[in-house]
Amino acid sequence: MTYILGIETSCDETAAAVIKANKSEVSVLSHVVNSQIKIHEQFGGVVPEVAARQHLVNILPIVNQAIKQAKLTLNKISAIAATQGPGLAGSLMVGFETAKTLAWLNNKPLYEINHLTGHLWSWLLPEVGKTSTLNIPWPFIALIVSGGHTELVLVKDFVNHEIIGKTLDDAAGEAFDKAAKIMNLGYPGGPILSKRAALGKEQAWDFPRPMLQQQDFNFSFSGLKTSLLYKINKLGKLSDQQINDLCASWQAAVIEVLVEKTVRAAKFYQAKAVAVVGGVSANQNLRQAMTEKCVNNNWLLLLPHMTYAGDNAAMIALAGFMSHHLGRQSSNKNFLTSAIKPSLNI
Repeated sequence: MTYILGIETSCDETAAAVIKANKSEVSVLSHVVNSQIKIHEQFGGVVPEVAARQHLVNILPIVNQAIKQAKLTLNKISAIAATQGPGLAGSLMVGFETAKTLAWLNNKPLYEINHLTGHLWSWLLPEVGKTSTLNIPWPFIALIVSGGHTELVLVKDFVNHEIIGKTLDDAAGEAFDKAAKIMNLGYPGGPILSKRAALGKEQAWDFPRPMLQQQDFNFSFSGLKTSLLYKINKLGKLSDQQINDLCASWQAAVIEVLVEKTVRAAKFYQAKAVAVVGGVSANQNLRQAMTEKCVNNNWLLLLPHMTYAGDNAAMIALAGFMSHHLGRQSSNKNFLTSAIKPSLNI
C-alpha cells in the first residue's frame, strides 16, 4: 500500500491531502483546502502577491492538518507530490519549495506534478474516508474547464496525454467571471452567474456560438464577452429578470460550445468515455448537457465529486500515484535543483 502526501498552491487555494492507493483502488485519508476567496473579493479577482503571502502563512499548518487527519506521520508517507505548474509563480513556489524541503528532510521521493494532470484524474477520487476502484476506460477525452484553462485532452494511458484542442483566448471560467463583472454580479462571478441563470430563460437572447462551425477542437470565448457587453449597452438599465435572462442565454451559448466540441472530439478519436473536470465542471447545466450526450452515444461520463471539482491536493497526490506507480514514470532524484514551471503544458 502506498501513502502519498499531495500539496497544491497553484493559485489562491492552499491545499494538502493524503491518499492511500494500490493498483486497483484509492482512498482519500485527508483533504484540506484553505480558500482565499474572502481576501480577494475586495479586489474583484486574485492578486498574485497577496495569494503568495497567504500561502506562506497557511502552508505548514495545512500540511500538518492533512497528515494529522490521515492519522499518519511523515515517516509513514511513501512520497510527496507537489504542483510544479502551471499557475501563478509566487503561489507555485511556496508549495513546491515546501514539498522539496519536506522530501529532503524526510528522505522521501518528490513527484513533480502538472496541475492539469491532477484534474485529469480527479473523477477517480472518492469522498474522504471512502474507497473507489481504479477502473479506467482507455482512451478517454477529457474536457479541462476552469478559470485558467479550457483544453480538450486525449488520454491514452497513465502518462500519455495529448492536448487536441484549447482556447485561443479566454478560458471558459475566466469568461464566466468577466461576464459576471460586466453585470456587476460580484465575486467569484462564475457561480453567481450560474445561480442567476437558473432563474432566467435560455431562449431570451441569441448569443453567438464561437467556432462551433469550425471542425477543429479549439475554443474562443472573448467574443461572447464582447457580445454580452454590446447587448447590455443597448438595453440600458437592466431589471432583475433581464439580468437572469442574460445569464441564462449567455451561459447556454458557452455550454453548447463546450459540449459540442467535446462530443466531436470523442467521436473522432473513438473514445470510450468523456471526462469533464476542473472548476467549471461543478456547473449543473454543463453536467446535465454532457450527461445527455454521453447517454445518446453510449459513452461513460466521468465527473469529479463536487469536493474535487476545484483545485485540491488529493488530485495532485493521485496524479503522482498514477504516473509514478502505475505509469512507472521515474521520480527526479535530484529534485533540490528543480524549479516551478508557471507555463507548463501537458
